[in-house]
Amino acid sequence: MSTWIAIGLTALGTYFVKLLGLSVPEGALERPRVRQLAALLPVALLAALTTVQTFGEGTSLVLDARAAGLAAAGLALVLRAPFLVVVGAAVLVTAGARAFGW
Repeated sequence: MSTWIAIGLTALGTYFVKLLGLSVPEGALERPRVRQLAALLPVALLAALTTVQTFGEGTSLVLDARAAGLAAAGLALVLRAPFLVVVGAAVLVTAGARAFGW
């Protein structure tokens, strides 16, 4: 039963955070600094999530095939490859590294 209480509290908390965001005055959102932060924040959060999922396992730091796939994706991005090519490169390199026992 405590799991459902946690789910309910999380849902209510999410609703109130959303409601709080809707109550921010429109003039505050038009400031250049706020607009710049709003544009860069999703990129930073996605980078942090990718890093944690790539190099973390439980409470330890690991270096495995996922790191090779991330490096391949980074190289494809530097070469300005289309998104599907970036994802495909990451998948192929990760699968290849795992196939060779890394």
